[in-house]
Amino acid sequence: MSVDVQSRHARLFISRVDPWSVAKAAFMMSLGVAVIIVVAISALWFVLDFTGVFVTVTRNLNEVVGSAASNVDLMNLLDFTRVLGIAVIIGALEVILVSLLAAIFAVMYNLTVGLTGGVEVVLTDVIN
Repeated sequence: MSVDVQSRHARLFISRVDPWSVAKAAFMMSLGVAVIIVVAISALWFVLDFTGVFVTVTRNLNEVVGSAASNVDLMNLLDFTRVLGIAVIIGALEVILVSLLAAIFAVMYNLTVGLTGGVEVVLTDVIN
């Protein structure tokens, strides 16, 4: 017993994109990426601290570069609150830049649609 499956195809073109909708969607996606950046940098800092990498690098730097009068304190330079603050600033800049660039690219897409015709989307409806 065979079943005939028919399908209909519709070829559509995206002729305009709303820049505000694109900016909102890009903002939400980049906010998720910013959270991932902060969590990943925090986890990396804890792993490096737990394994003693900061202490080892500090000791090696002091042996190579430092003298008795001036020792390098890497843990003071790479304090967790300082690293986390820099990660939050990087995340905030990423959110702002991605949102603005997405809106600018949406405007540019709307300007070039007259030349290119837009993006073609093929929709399929399967009929049993």
